[in-house]
Parts: sequence; structure tokens; C-alpha cells
Amino acid sequence: MGPHDAFRAEVEHNIDGLAEDTDLQALSRLWVREASPYNWPYNFSWFGRPAIQFPNDAWALQELVWKVRPDLIIETGIAHGGSLIYSASLLALLDLCDATERGETLDPRQPSRKVLGIDIDIRAHNRQAIEAHPMAARIEMIEGSSIAEETVAAVRQIASGYKRILVCLDSHHTHDHVLAELEAYAPLVSPGSYCIVFDTLVEDMPAALSANRPWGPGNSPKSAVHAFLKSRSDFVIDKRIDRKLQITVAPDGFLRRVE
Repeated sequence: MGPHDAFRAEVEHNIDGLAEDTDLQALSRLWVREASPYNWPYNFSWFGRPAIQFPNDAWALQELVWKVRPDLIIETGIAHGGSLIYSASLLALLDLCDATERGETLDPRQPSRKVLGIDIDIRAHNRQAIEAHPMAARIEMIEGSSIAEETVAAVRQIASGYKRILVCLDSHHTHDHVLAELEAYAPLVSPGSYCIVFDTLVEDMPAALSANRPWGPGNSPKSAVHAFLKSRSDFVIDKRIDRKLQITVAPDGFLRRVE
């Protein structure tokens, strides 16, 4: 076994241990619970825009983007735009790597990869900041409910021009809304790629933490994921991702398309 394979084997062994360590998993949930009142993910930005994500989850997305090499990332939920810009920068790096391998010069004005963001309310100051950002050429936005018939149709039309697609769902976190998003957008995911459902952790947190929200335990993204998978054989939960992360907003939320 060479040194690279030996290191990968060590990593897999570490993840096996994390998967069996129920005490550490409970401690991770406790940490998330205690950090939640402080809006911990609000503290982080990417290239100048608030991202409102756990850094661990952003790192996991980067690993998946390198693995899948998507040419389109679809995101529901835009907020301040940091996640869109993060995804766009990852795709820009893929384009740079491809151009380097081919011995070509990359033209940033004509990107081959794109991020498509959907939000029911793209506030003017956020839209202005996103459109003024250097990554803007890689970003397209649709304002409207992510589950409205006309929005889904527009997304499907755009997606038809791409081969490898990855989806991130992070908008309204009720069971019915997320289930409708999964039914609309999961079929666009390419085999071997992922649909990432964020904020599944709502299911594992005390109800008091979402008392002022229309979602909570039993009515959450995780309950939608489990309902969705009951009738599907083409997606599986990649549990090894949230096991290795431990601190994540998406336990059971990394769905890999297997067929």
C-alpha cells in the first residue's frame, strides 16, 4: 500500500470510530444546542458576504464539488448571498484546474459553470451586493417560491443545459416545503452527485429553539428527508459525511444519488 492509500485508509478508520462513538455524537449535538442561541453561523462570511453556514458544512461541500465536478449548482435560499458566492468560487477553481490541465487560458468573463439561486424574497441590498461581486458572472438568481410551478419550470429549463448537477436546499424548513423541494429538484441531481438538505438538525434540537418558527421537531427538513426516501431507491443518506463532521447542520442531509 502506497502512502496516499495508507493515509486514506487511516481516515476511513477514523470515521469508523466516529460513527461508533455515541458519546461524542451526543456531545456534538449538545455543542450545537448551546451555540444556537448565539446564531453562531452568522459569524462567518465568504469573500465579503455573510454565508450563514457552519464552516464544517462548507468544507464538506468543497470536498463534494471536487468529487462530483458539477457544472451547475442549484441552491434554494439566498439570504445575503455568501453561499452563492462560495459555490461560485468553487466552480471558478474547477474551471481554472480544467484550463490548466488543458494548457489553456481561462476567460473569467465566459464561465462554463454556474450557480443558480432561488429565493422568495431577494432583498434589494443583497441583490445589489451579489450582482456587484467579482463572482457575479457565475451566478443567476430567480425570485419566487422555490416550490411554485413557474419557478420549478424555470429551474428545469436552465438545468436542461447542464450535465452534472448538485443541489443544496436551504430555504423554508417545514416538512411540507422541503418535501416539495425534494420532489421538484432531486430528480435534477446527476447520478453520483448530491442533494444536500440543510438544517435537518432542527429535528434533533429542543422544540424551544424553534418556538418562534413554523418548523420544529416532527416538522423539519429531516422528517421530510425520511419521508422522501421511503418511496425512493435512487438516493441514499451518506452518513459518513455527517459522522466525520460531527458539528453539522445537516445530519442525514447529505443525499447521494446512486442511480
